[in-house]
Amino acid sequence: MFTTFAAVLGFLVVLAVVFYFIAHAVSGRGGAGENTQATQAADENIKPVGSVEVAGASSAAGGAASASPRSGADVFNGACMACHATGAAGAPKVGDKAAWAPRIAQGMDTLAQHAVAGIRAMPPRGTCADCSDDELKAAVEYMVGESK
Repeated sequence: MFTTFAAVLGFLVVLAVVFYFIAHAVSGRGGAGENTQATQAADENIKPVGSVEVAGASSAAGGAASASPRSGADVFNGACMACHATGAAGAPKVGDKAAWAPRIAQGMDTLAQHAVAGIRAMPPRGTCADCSDDELKAAVEYMVGESK
């Protein structure tokens, strides 16, 4: 009886191995890297259809440093206006002489330092993380000039 069981078990193992090789040959799937055409087709299907580029932004590292510095008015209109035109979070409005007088009395260097380091509700560099110190100082000079 044991020899019959061993013979049937051996036959089933051989049959399983044969079926494995037949299935492998019929499926057309080879080893890793053999089906490059299907891989290329899949890559083509999932690639991005476009990209986003911000006008004036450089994709190269240090691109902002090579660009010419923005004027104080440009920095104000692009970043500072959000708070200093509306008075948000207690920011002095540009043109409000009474609000700016005590600040102007502190001196331009102090005001420029506040723009760079932040003060009270104003975060460092305001909303212009990519502004240089000179651009921030120019924006402060612009706001002071409009508020005297």
